[in-house]
Amino acid sequence: MSELPTYRLERVFAAPRALVWRTWTDPELLQRWYGPGAETTIHRFDLEVGGMWLNEMKWGGNSNFQKVVFKEIDAPQKLVWHHHSSTDEDWNDQPNAMMPGWPRLLLTTVEFQDQGEQTLVILTQIPMEASAEEIDCFTKMMAGMDKGWGAGYGVIDQVLAELMD
Repeated sequence: MSELPTYRLERVFAAPRALVWRTWTDPELLQRWYGPGAETTIHRFDLEVGGMWLNEMKWGGNSNFQKVVFKEIDAPQKLVWHHHSSTDEDWNDQPNAMMPGWPRLLLTTVEFQDQGEQTLVILTQIPMEASAEEIDCFTKMMAGMDKGWGAGYGVIDQVLAELMD
């Protein structure tokens, strides 16, 4: 089988690694930036291997439910999770109604590296257990994923500025 497509985004944040880590692991901060433009509710957040992050994003009259299962936690250096990108309200996998063909499961890795007083964050996502249609959809959408993550990262900048005041 050919190598799976890998989405990769690198971004330097003007804050120490401990604070940047906190924006990804403190549910109160995370729900402020994850899913920018939507009202994000974190229903559960168990930061431990095997723990779950149950997330709902609302906009208009719609809700999108997602489930994350943490696979590796190496504070404050690395988070690895299985991202169930679309679930029903009971957290059971289902096809993504808003993005037909989108992979149901992604392997997400987030690395945090010191860069002096700043922090380099490296995010990667790879489709898992994906059909050819899902891999094709992911490949086509990768070019636009920077926009969504970038909007969230812009909010992280604001959160970090508040935390550093």
